[in-house]
Amino acid sequence: MGTAATERVAVMAIHPRYADAILSGEKLVEFRKRKLADDITTVLIYATAPVQRVVGEFSIKETVIDKPASIWATFGEVGIIDETNFDDYYASSTQAVALVVDQATRYARPQTLDELEASSIPQSFYYVHRSRKVERQRLMPAVA
Repeated sequence: MGTAATERVAVMAIHPRYADAILSGEKLVEFRKRKLADDITTVLIYATAPVQRVVGEFSIKETVIDKPASIWATFGEVGIIDETNFDDYYASSTQAVALVVDQATRYARPQTLDELEASSIPQSFYYVHRSRKVERQRLMPAVA
């Protein structure tokens, strides 16, 4: 136990624009409404349509939970989202979650969900055990 082959990771649906920004090092925080489980340190990035592939991953440096206004004040400049869309996203929420990106890796070959043995598109995110196929895909550094 405790090996990379059994490590639990989150598969997170992210719009391609934001997925690319994370992988290029431009987007340094991912905003969410719900906190990930405490054991999650790695997020696999599922780029939504039209890409529809797991294109890379990022490790989480820190998870910050606070009121949306506080999260915006702290992370708005590095989140690659405008304030109006941020406010719309959190309109009915009393708390916001900021996943601070530590290191991002773009996969040499994006993978389908079938290759990860995950058959459905994540609505927001879900958990899977890291497979050896995914571990071996960590080939390209995110920053060019």
